[in-house]
Amino acid sequence: MKKFFYVMAAAAALLLIFYVYIGGFTAPDVITSTSKTMYIAGQPFKGSIKDEALGEAFSKAGNILEDSMLIGVLGSVYYNNPENEGDSLIAFIGIVVPDKNVTLPEGYELRTIEGGRKVLRAEVNASYMVAPGKLYGALFEYAEQHKIELEKFYVEWFPEENKGVVEVPVKQ
Repeated sequence: MKKFFYVMAAAAALLLIFYVYIGGFTAPDVITSTSKTMYIAGQPFKGSIKDEALGEAFSKAGNILEDSMLIGVLGSVYYNNPENEGDSLIAFIGIVVPDKNVTLPEGYELRTIEGGRKVLRAEVNASYMVAPGKLYGALFEYAEQHKIELEKFYVEWFPEENKGVVEVPVKQ
C-alpha cells in the first residue's frame, strides 16, 4: 500500500511539474490597444469544432512552417464563438506572414486584417496546449468587469514558442 502511495505521489508531482512547465499557472495580461495590420495565409474552415478537417487545417499550417514554405507564425481568425453557436465554428486557419508579398502554398489564400481598431489584447506565456483557454477566459472576464462589448471576431497567434496572443475588436 505504501508503494502505491509513493508511486501516485510521484506521478502527481510529475504532472504538476509538467503543468507548471507549459505555463498552466501563468495569468494572461489583458490591455486595451490599437490593432496593427496583419496578413494571414491560410484556408477557411466552417464546421464543428470536432470535425477532423479543423485539426487537418492546423496540421497543414504546422507542416508548411516546418517545411519553410512560408515564414511566419501560426495564426487564426475566428468569426464566431462556438460556445454560443452550438459548436459550429467559422474560421480561417493558417500562418501570420510579415507582408502580402508571399507565394502561397496550394489551397491557401491571403487575408488582410486591417489595423487601426481599438481591441482588447490578451497575452500569455504558456504552451499552445493551455494558452487559448487562458486567453479567451481572461478577455471575456476583463470585458465583463469593465463593461466592454466585444465584436465576434477573434485574431489569435503564437508569436514565440510558449506565447499566445488574442485580439478582439471593441464594439464602437
